[in-house]
Formats: sequence, structure tokens, C-alpha cells
Amino acid sequence: MVIDKIINNNVISAFDENGKEVVIMGRGIGFNQKAGMTLPSEKIEKIFRIKSESLNEQFKELLANMPLEHAQISNAIISYAKTTFKMKLSQCIYITLTDHINFAIERFRQNIHPENALLWEIRRFYNQEYRVGTYAVQLIKERLGMDMGEEEAGFIALHFINAEYDTTLNNALMIPNLIEGILNIVKDEFNLEFDENSLHYERFLTHLKFLLQRVYRHELLSDEEIELANMMKKKYPQEYDCSRKIINYIEQQTKTKISEEEAMYLSIHIRRVRIVDDDEE
Repeated sequence: MVIDKIINNNVISAFDENGKEVVIMGRGIGFNQKAGMTLPSEKIEKIFRIKSESLNEQFKELLANMPLEHAQISNAIISYAKTTFKMKLSQCIYITLTDHINFAIERFRQNIHPENALLWEIRRFYNQEYRVGTYAVQLIKERLGMDMGEEEAGFIALHFINAEYDTTLNNALMIPNLIEGILNIVKDEFNLEFDENSLHYERFLTHLKFLLQRVYRHELLSDEEIELANMMKKKYPQEYDCSRKIINYIEQQTKTKISEEEAMYLSIHIRRVRIVDDDEE
């Protein structure tokens, strides 16, 4: 690889064998190096291939102004999420999480410990992301001797929710509250308690997450299956009425118009989760 720019002693930008710009991290990798030189491969710890030019520039600026260990911790957390849970993440995670980890460490050193108001919802609805957060907290404790606790695990989990569903962090903050509100509508409508260990409940949660993702990304289903939607309305009127209440709730909270087709698929999941509950009574 040919060096393009020395960002600091531990980070450089370079061109790979295909002439694409990459960001390379490694302890002392930029020391005594100059633009145009060939980089020794044994010094490379991590190669970042960020497709977006703007994200790449943000990432370089971010790494230039933080300790190498903070960036290494962030990279280890992202690698864990990808390998352990096969998470498909937006490349923005390299910027958002790295910046957050650096800030969280500095905040902890100043004895500032914010409360995470969404911790309960995150643990309940985003188990995998929360487990990544707990791994991150343990890793920071092992490497830096700082025990940030479960509140920080929840904050870190939110960054993975954001990167998985490709929403803004503000929207990621809203999703757990919206899911809780939707579940309460279903429970009140049918006077039931969910079996949170059932496959139908898990599929219902997954459907809600992707529905809300489509809402925030403005990629909602169009009304192409009106006849099927009308059939579902007649076959399962109670579930369909409940789905409409949920749709109205989401529309009020997000100011987004939602199609009848979305209501139809929602009613199918409500029907399935009701059947599981009824069978157990």
C-alpha cells in the first residue's frame, strides 16, 4: 500500500492495490513515514474501507484527535457484533461508536454518570444489541479499569440499533418507546399477556422493528394488495381493528401516513401472537 497522508503516529490514509483510499490503524504506523512511501504490511493492525467520501473524511478527522486505544476498543466492539451476531451495520457505526466511546471514557473520568431512561426497553426489545453493549462495558473495564455499568451498555446498544436500521440516533431513541406503546395497545385490546419466549412474539417484535425502520426511512409499503387487505379485514376484524389503532398511534407519533397494506401485515402478526396466548389459557 502507498501512503497518501500521515494523520498521526497511529493512523494514516493510503491507496490500496486498486487505487482506492483506505484508512489504516496501527501503533506507530505513521512514525518516520512520508507520503508516497510503501507501507510495511507488518505494521498494519486494521484497514478501514469506508465507501462514502464524506464519512471517510469524518473518520480520519475523528481518529486524528483521540488516543489509539479508544479507537481500538471501538473496532473490537464492532468486530464482536459482526462476528457473534452477524449484524449488518451501516458504515456510520465507525464514526458514531468511535466518537461515543471516546466521549464516554472522558465523561467517566470526569465522574459524570448519566442515567439511561430507555435501559429497560433496550434490554427487553433489543437483546442482541444490549449484549453487544455489555461486551463493550466489560472490554472497557478489562483494558482501562473503568466499570461503566449497564447504563452505558444501553447507550452503546442504541448506536447498534441506529446502524442496523439505518436511522438517525434520535429516531433510534424513539423506537423502543414506540414498540412499548404498540404492545400496550395489543394487550389492552385483547386483555392478554405476551409469552415473550414464543416464536410468534419474537416475530411480532421483529416485524415492528422493521415497520418502524420503514417509517423513519420513508420506505413504507404501498397499497398494492388492496384486495388481500380487504379480505383480511373481513376474516380477522378484531385483529384488523387493532392494527388500525396501532397505525393511528404510529402516525400521530411520527407524522407519517401509513398504508392499508402495512395494516394488513400487522394484523397477521397480531393474529398469530393472539393464537399463542389463547392456546395457553
